[in-house]
Amino acid sequence: MLTPKSILEDAWCFMKSRVLFTAAELDIFTKLAGFHYTAAELARDGGWDERATTRLLDCLTALGLLTKEGSRYHLTEASQTLASNHPATIRPMILHLNHIWRNWSNLTDVIRQGQNDDLHKIGDWGGEVQEAFIGAMHVIGRELAEEIAAAYDAGAFKKLLDIGGASGTYTMAFLRRQPQMRAVLFDFAPVLTLAKERLAQEGFLDRVELVAGDFYTDELPGGCDLALLSAIIHQNSPAQNVALYEKINRALVPGGVVLIRDHIMDETRTQPPAGAMFALNMLVNTPGGDTYTFPEVAQTLTAAGFTDVKLVRTGERMDCLVEARKPR
Repeated sequence: MLTPKSILEDAWCFMKSRVLFTAAELDIFTKLAGFHYTAAELARDGGWDERATTRLLDCLTALGLLTKEGSRYHLTEASQTLASNHPATIRPMILHLNHIWRNWSNLTDVIRQGQNDDLHKIGDWGGEVQEAFIGAMHVIGRELAEEIAAAYDAGAFKKLLDIGGASGTYTMAFLRRQPQMRAVLFDFAPVLTLAKERLAQEGFLDRVELVAGDFYTDELPGGCDLALLSAIIHQNSPAQNVALYEKINRALVPGGVVLIRDHIMDETRTQPPAGAMFALNMLVNTPGGDTYTFPEVAQTLTAAGFTDVKLVRTGERMDCLVEARKPR
């Protein structure tokens, strides 16, 4: 139950977020991994102000992310995954959230104007920012991908087209479940460099064809019988989705299926709550993105020539699934 106290507690949460973002941006958790440093030593190593560094480290300690013994700080068990060299690091997701902080800061003006006039588009990001985004998608997707691949019966399909598949998290999850399946991973060329490395590490590179391109401007590779759109449609306007579905329709073999993973909203557009929040995330971070109801998704798929549109899974964590078929 919401109370004035709990509302104020929520309002203060941005401070915790900013502390975590700054610590990740400065890579403090990696510097402390396996070491016990004083604030003076960290400040000297990083070229930072000693007093300010001390206050940040004390705050991280108060939040339970560090422990302090005398004047020396070290990681807690929980904060070890914030180090970039941890095998299950979550730092890329923290960095991604830090990158979209600026767009969220414009929310008031976006509500007044209907658009973000100071938009920093994901597609325009490069280098470390893009790498953080791809890493973030792997962090958030690695467990859910296995769950989705287990929940959806893909046993009849021979070749998967993973559109905007990032570093191959979902591709690998499906291939792990379906030994008969091969895949085509389609994404930007710099992203495929990251994907190639991860696919090789996981032993799937010989089953995956890497094709570079931009699904907004390029045609999609053909010959696949299952196309996956994982966390893609929310970044698009309805018109952009119709155009993308039409490309998928042309690329699929007759009778092929497109599978969409995303938030699917109820008719009130308030459930699931994470989807309602994500609609605002798209409002500030994209020109026309949104979260959609099933009738809205079905309408755009039908407009692109698909049939047999079905909502085959519902959920709270962007784990809803919609499938549709290309006529034979």
